[in-house]
Order: sequence, then structure tokens, then C-alpha cells
Amino acid sequence: MVEPRIKKATKKAFHFPKNADGHAVTEDKQVEAGDPVATDVQATTTKAKRQKRAAPVEATPTDAATEEKAKRLKKEKVIRDSFTMPKSDYEKIAALKQKCLDAGVSVKKSELLRAGLVVLEAASTKRLLAAISAVETVKTGRPAKS
Repeated sequence: MVEPRIKKATKKAFHFPKNADGHAVTEDKQVEAGDPVATDVQATTTKAKRQKRAAPVEATPTDAATEEKAKRLKKEKVIRDSFTMPKSDYEKIAALKQKCLDAGVSVKKSELLRAGLVVLEAASTKRLLAAISAVETVKTGRPAKS
């Protein structure tokens, strides 16, 4: 039976040098021993950092306006998708977009389709199934080149 060989490390691990309080030394914190101004600045920034970490987070009172603003700021993740549809349905989208423009509302195709989803979601199950049955089934994938 042959024992497996264990490779020895060829490079030594690099260890960051530590200062007196056990933190890694960075170039911007290195200060000459005879410079009292620099050591004072370093001491105050270190104190400020400690106080910032130790300070408890203050809870601000929330009201309906701030909650509503937070909801508006947090946008839902969007998903990019593609689908196949007959040319006649594509023309219907263009006609609906023009109808919105005539009413003074500029709308994108995706917004129009999402509005259709809202209407279908509000519809009864019977109306939804009637709308689904009215749509012709299309072969999925890219159409053949003609």
C-alpha cells in the first residue's frame, strides 16, 4: 500500500501588521512619533468611530406618510421576457396605444399589457375563461424566416 503524499506549502501566508490596539495598520493611519497634531487627529477619529459603533440606533416615529414614501421608493424587481403573438394582436396594441395618445396619455407597450392584466385579474372567472378561449393558440418560439 502506497501512502499519499502531502504537498508542503510553497509560499508563506502574508499577515497584515497590527498596531498597538490589535487592528491592521493602513497607510493613512501611520503617523510619525514626534507629530503631536497627527496623533491628536488620529485619536479623535478613533474615538468618533467607537462612539458611532456604541451609539444606539434611535427609533423615529413612523406615520402613514413616511410608510407610503418608503413603499414608493422600494421598486419591485422587473423581469425581462419575450413572447410570440400574431401580427393582428400586435396591431391591436398599436391601436390601443394610439387611442391613449388621442386621450392625451402616453403609454408604453409594457404598460398597456400590464393594464390588461389588471383588467383580467378584476374580471370574474367566467369572463376570464371567455377571454382566454377567444385568443388563438400560437406556436411558441421564433417564427420561421420567410
